[in-house]
Amino acid sequence: MRIGVTGAAGFIGSHVCERLLARGHEVVGIDAFTRFYGRELKEANVAALRSAPGFELVELNVLDETGLAPALIGLDAVCHLAGRPGVRRGTTEVYAAGNVQTTAAVLGAAHSAGVRRVLLASSSSVYGRTDGRVPEHAPLRPLSEYGRSKRAAERLARVEAAALGIELVVLRYFTVYGPRQRPDMAFARFVDAALGGEPMRLLGDGRQVRDFTYVGDAAEATALALESGRDGATFNVAGGAPATLAEAFSLLAHELGRTPELERLPADGRDPRSTGADLTRARVELGWEPVTALPDGLALQAAHAAAAVG
Repeated sequence: MRIGVTGAAGFIGSHVCERLLARGHEVVGIDAFTRFYGRELKEANVAALRSAPGFELVELNVLDETGLAPALIGLDAVCHLAGRPGVRRGTTEVYAAGNVQTTAAVLGAAHSAGVRRVLLASSSSVYGRTDGRVPEHAPLRPLSEYGRSKRAAERLARVEAAALGIELVVLRYFTVYGPRQRPDMAFARFVDAALGGEPMRLLGDGRQVRDFTYVGDAAEATALALESGRDGATFNVAGGAPATLAEAFSLLAHELGRTPELERLPADGRDPRSTGADLTRARVELGWEPVTALPDGLALQAAHAAAAVG
């Protein structure tokens, strides 16, 4: 297949591009190199990809409707990963533009370019507060503007895809981590603080539970969903072994040989206390299983970060 990946220079996007290439696909990476977390970091994410056979990088904002459709001509599918991430990193308008309007633009451009299949990256944030392992058919009650924008993007995508005759698959990622993680995310901040000898601000008591997902596992699930995901299906993508933030930090500190001072702040009500995914559908329909245990994934993230600082 020839697959377009929006947000290709981002954390998850760069890993997805690598996995698709490894599986024999051609990839057209699309990224605007926005200032959200720095062009230098994004350039580093795609440095190796630039010379990879079968890969083409297009610098383009997906909201540029005149430029997007031509960039998608000849593609079999589009993996839409571009968006505005982070629960605390924008206003209602910013999230709407980054997550809802971009989704509408990608579907419209895909239709104009004759692309038959679109994968939409969503988030566990659409569920809000949950109890235990949540299945895909659970009610969507997001707590944050970010989560509400992702829910709105899913709803719009389903309506537009049906109207335009486009196959649609939705993935809901649960707290993805690993090498090249966005610098605003908790593990990356912990590592930077530890290596730099600086304190780290921590929201809450550290006993929040997350179904942490190694980025390589997320990339494999994405590739499988692009290749064989059922039209109209939604899949949870998670690590399958929820753990507390404190447990994860302890593993990271062990790998780094040091731990930063934690400046504890009140919990943010926009964050659920616990997340956990029912992975039955992904296992049965995609044949996908997370294979990277949290200690192993954190060791890889710590080693990558340590190598980057010399």
